[in-house]
Amino acid sequence: MKKTYLKKATPPAPQDRTRLETTVREMLDTIARERDVAVRRYARELDQWQNDAFRVSPDAIRKVEKELPETFKEDLRYSLKQITGFARKQLDTLQSFETEMDPGIILGQKMIPVERVGCYVPGGKFPLVASAIMSVGTAKAAGVSYVTACAPPRDANGMYPYTLYALHLAGADEIYNLGGVQAMASMVHGCLGMQPVDMITGAGNAFVAESKRQLFGQVGIDLLAGPTEILIIADGSADPALVATDLLGQAEHGPDSPAWLITTSAALGEAVLKEVERQLKTLPTRNTAEPAWRDHGEIVVVDTDDEAIALSDEYAPEHLEIMTARNDYYLAHLKNYGSLFVGEESTVAYGDKGVGTNHTLPTSRAARYTGGLWVGKFIKTVTYQKLTPAASRRIAPIMSRICHVEGMLAHQITADVREQRYAK
Repeated sequence: MKKTYLKKATPPAPQDRTRLETTVREMLDTIARERDVAVRRYARELDQWQNDAFRVSPDAIRKVEKELPETFKEDLRYSLKQITGFARKQLDTLQSFETEMDPGIILGQKMIPVERVGCYVPGGKFPLVASAIMSVGTAKAAGVSYVTACAPPRDANGMYPYTLYALHLAGADEIYNLGGVQAMASMVHGCLGMQPVDMITGAGNAFVAESKRQLFGQVGIDLLAGPTEILIIADGSADPALVATDLLGQAEHGPDSPAWLITTSAALGEAVLKEVERQLKTLPTRNTAEPAWRDHGEIVVVDTDDEAIALSDEYAPEHLEIMTARNDYYLAHLKNYGSLFVGEESTVAYGDKGVGTNHTLPTSRAARYTGGLWVGKFIKTVTYQKLTPAASRRIAPIMSRICHVEGMLAHQITADVREQRYAK
């Protein structure tokens, strides 16, 4: 494949994660050992939270409900309706069933929701209010019976009021002013009066992500996510200004957010390069978008649509937009992406804020082997088997011989005794 880079990203320096991993491991071990005492200490030191109470009271929720603008509440209700509606449609595709595979051999599948889930919503520079309805709303649509939610406090009054309202509206059963590693560990261990959870979800900084990685196994997780990414495939029919706008729309997340363009038109690529520089001059979030584009932005020119598809699949981006004259062809042939935005009418911001698909998506090429958060992540697909005596006797010799070949003689005996037990 011939590739021409009009702009190429700066290769990232190798990262030594030893300090991060050690810090998180020590925090998790300390919380597991000291529980509430450690959580309260970390909350004071890291969140500057001096209040003895962590759980948000019903009065605080009612106060926020009363004070927030009606327009915001209407907008959020719309987004929640879209997200949970789509999740329920996904749930309809997951079916329990029972089938007789052979005479007397009945095999079945059951779909069982995870019982208790912990949902984390990050604070930081951009409090991701929509993450509350993406995680809590989807969990509730799946049938999760109890959801614990945490978000870091912004000040002495607690978390961002819009986040609190979103968590409540989405159906969280308990909500806590608690951030970082201490929030993840508390939900897992049941600190501060929480119900211990079976699964944790949510994005966050490097410490939150590392805590999820280390806690995986004790509980389930949604996925491990790095800096957000966007890739756009565009041809000569695309509007360079619109392409540039969408690239910068994701670059504003942070200085480590990649923004990539693959195009079959060198002229389009050159025009986008100029447009990005022009738009950066007046972009309100230039301080994050500019270094992201400088260090992680790329524009690649290829010869054909099929080459654009192949290269995009190598990137396996989190968000993938297509603005071409052959959008249906790309939709049919692209394989590796977190979520796909087809045509200029669709944009990542719609997916991020509530068009209906989930915005918790795989990054760092994980889209090669997984999709993002969806209702099925909260569902356990379990199986069962029932046999008649005659069927058990019939297959016992087959299973016995396989056990014998493997040298698992105690297993073999369990089959042999059934052949004898059910002999006529």
